[in-house]
Amino acid sequence: MPRREAASGPAPPQLLLRGGAAGLRPGPAACRRCATMASLLPRRAAAARRRLLLLPPPPPGPAAARRGSWALPAALVRRGGLVGGRWVETPAAFPVQDPASGEELGRVADCGAAEARAAVRAAHEAGVAWGRLPAKERSVRLRRWYELMMENKDELARIITAENGKPLKEAQGEILYSASFLEWFAEEARRVYGDVIPASAKDRRILVLKQPVGVAAIITPWNFPSAMITRKVGAALAAGCTVVVKPAEDTPLSALALGELANQAGIPAGVYNVVPCSRQQTPAVGEVLCTDPLVAKISFTGSTATGKILLKHAAGTVKRVSMELGGHAPFIVFDSANVDRAVAGALASKYRNSGQTCVCTNRFLVQKGIHDKFVEKFAKAIERELHVGSGFDAKTTQGPLINEKAVEKVERHINDAVSQGASIVTGGKRHSLGKNFFEPTLLSNVTTKMLCTQEETFGPLAPIIKFETEAEAIAIANAANVGLAGYFYSQDPAQIWRVAEELEVGMVGVNEGIVSSVESPFGGVKQSGLGREGSKYGIDEYLEIKYVCFGGL
Repeated sequence: MPRREAASGPAPPQLLLRGGAAGLRPGPAACRRCATMASLLPRRAAAARRRLLLLPPPPPGPAAARRGSWALPAALVRRGGLVGGRWVETPAAFPVQDPASGEELGRVADCGAAEARAAVRAAHEAGVAWGRLPAKERSVRLRRWYELMMENKDELARIITAENGKPLKEAQGEILYSASFLEWFAEEARRVYGDVIPASAKDRRILVLKQPVGVAAIITPWNFPSAMITRKVGAALAAGCTVVVKPAEDTPLSALALGELANQAGIPAGVYNVVPCSRQQTPAVGEVLCTDPLVAKISFTGSTATGKILLKHAAGTVKRVSMELGGHAPFIVFDSANVDRAVAGALASKYRNSGQTCVCTNRFLVQKGIHDKFVEKFAKAIERELHVGSGFDAKTTQGPLINEKAVEKVERHINDAVSQGASIVTGGKRHSLGKNFFEPTLLSNVTTKMLCTQEETFGPLAPIIKFETEAEAIAIANAANVGLAGYFYSQDPAQIWRVAEELEVGMVGVNEGIVSSVESPFGGVKQSGLGREGSKYGIDEYLEIKYVCFGGL
C-alpha cells in the first residue's frame, strides 16, 4: 500500500525540487538542512519563501534547483501521487529529466496497479457527494482553482519549461490557456439543462435528466502537460464526475502542481487524483484504468496506436470513451492567397512547441503559381524569426525536442526525403547545442511517396509539395487515415466554402494558422479520435441522459 506523505491542503514547509506520461515522468525533493530550518517557520512564512534557490542534493531525495536565473517553485513541486486528497509515496521512484540538458530534475513516485486501484476507489467514494453538490458550489470550487492558477501562473510556466523544454513564453501562454478551461467549465457547470418533452398520452409527462457518468480516467500527453489536463478535468468536474489523472511520464510535475492547487481551492479529497508512473509501469496502470468496473469513462490524448489499445481494454466493460489522437494536418496555399499572411500562418502552425503539437502542420501543399515565392519567403522567415535554445532564454523560440527518440524520427524523415530527391532549403540537421535540439527545417521537391508526407513527424520539419489544381490538393489532403486539423489560405470566397466543406478534418483554419480556443470544439474525424473537448459541447462527454416517464397523472 502507498505510504502517506502529507495530508491534503497547503504543501508542508519544506523545500521541494522538481521532477517530471501519451505513454508518461518525476518530482520534488528537499535539502535536509534547509528543510529542517524551514519546518520551524509558520506555513505562511514558508510559502512566502518558496522561491529559494538551492543546489540539487544527491538522489534519492528531491531537491530545489537552480538553473541560471530560474528555479522551480518549492511550494508547487510534489513528488508523490495524489490519492484521496493525500500525497503518497511508493517504494520506487522514477526520474524526470530536463530535455534541454538531459539532467535529472528530480524523482517522482512510481505508481503501479495498486496505487491506480486505490485512486479509482477514492474517486468512486468521493463521487456520490461531489455529484450531488449543487452545480453552483461545484462552479465556485472550479472558479477558485482557476484563480489560484492565475495567481501562480509564472511558477506553473517554469515547471512546464523545465520538464517539457518549450520556451517560457509558450509555457506562459499554455498556463493562460489551461486556466481558461477551469474558468469556462466553472460557468458551464450551471448550464447543464435537462428537458421536458410533450407526451403522446395525456396522463404522462416525459422528463430528460443529465447526470454525471461517474469516475473518469484521464490519460494525458507530455506536449501540453497542463492544458490537456484542465480541458478534460474541468469538464468532468463541472458535470459532477471525479477523476484519476495519469500524466505522461516525461511531464508529471505539472499534473501534481495542479493537484496542490486543487487541494488549496477546496476541491474535496478524492475528486482529483493523480497517479504518475514510469514507462515500465504504464501498461499496468493503463490496464487498471481501462478495465476497473468502477471507472465509467476514459478520456485520452495521444497516439492513434495507443488509443486503439485503450479502446480494446475499455470494450470489456463498455466504458464511455473520448479520444484525441494523432494528426497529419495539411496546410494548403492557393494561388489567390496573400503570401505574406500565409507565411506568417505557416510559421505559427508548424513551429509552435518545435513542431510537437497534434494540430501542427505536417504537410504543406503550395499551388504552382506562387510556390517559388512562398518557399523563398518561408525560408527567410524561418532563418530570421526562429531561434533555437534553452526555453529559459528570452530569445528562444525553439526549445529542445522531448527526447532522443523524437530527434531520431525527424532525422529519419529528412534522410528518407532527401534520398528520394527532396531538397533541404534550410536546416536539416541536429543543432550545434546538441542533445535534443534540432534545426528548424524546410524541404522542397517533396512527393507523397516520402515518409514525411505519410507519417506525423512531430518535430520542426516542414515539407512542401507543389500542386496544380484545387482537386489535386484536396485529394492529397484527404488521403490520410486521420483528420484532426487542416489549414488553407485563399482569397476566393467560393473556393473558401468549397475547401472548408471538403477537407476531411474536425477543425479547419481559413487564413489562420492557429485554431485552438476554449470556446471552440476540439476534436477530429477518421482515426483522429472520438468526441469533442472544450466549448459548450465538451461537458456532454461526461454526462449521461436519463429519460423519466411520469405516469398516472
